[in-house]
Amino acid sequence: MQLALFDLDHTLLPIDSADTWSHHVVRRGGLDPAAYTARIERFADEYRAGTFDVDAYVRFQMELLAAFPREALDAWHAEFMESHVTPAMREQARRLVDSHRARGHELALVTGTNAYVVTPIARAFGIDHVLAVEPEERSGRFTGGVVGTHTYQDGKVRKVEVWLAERGRSLADTVTTFYSDSINDLPLLERVTFPVVTNGDARLQAIARERGWPTLQLFETAHA
Repeated sequence: MQLALFDLDHTLLPIDSADTWSHHVVRRGGLDPAAYTARIERFADEYRAGTFDVDAYVRFQMELLAAFPREALDAWHAEFMESHVTPAMREQARRLVDSHRARGHELALVTGTNAYVVTPIARAFGIDHVLAVEPEERSGRFTGGVVGTHTYQDGKVRKVEVWLAERGRSLADTVTTFYSDSINDLPLLERVTFPVVTNGDARLQAIARERGWPTLQLFETAHA
């Protein structure tokens, strides 16, 4: 088994899917744009600064899902895909994913954005497996809770390890490639067979140079 793992935001997409989705829900749901924009931007600043409170962020993501009926969310998600995601899907990112599929590799998206938001994006890229924050759902509505662990820093490693263990495998006995842009993904980059820094932030680019890791630049990003 050979496994290709992909981060999403600023790796395969030049946008932050979680933040873009959050702004979309705020607009479509008639929420206070000033208050919610401030929260979204604060989380983004903390992520870049390395002071990110992942539990608070996951609660925020789940709060937005739990605030509305599933029917409304599904309609808004279709708009989100058409207006924001599909135009941001670059051909060079598609080719990267396709190159692994052509070699018969298993493909998985590993992202801190929740699975409700990213599963249709993974499908659009032709990626079968999604390792992400799993929103809890009951009676056709999101509860505001989550199932399992977050997928931030060491949480990504745990998610991949659990997923592989369910298939009788481990990171130690699987040939893995992981593409990521962020210093926050260093724990998983250090565990895979082939780490590839993709559209990397400045700190991760510096580590790639020190360690001789390959780098890719699929598109320009807005890293701090």
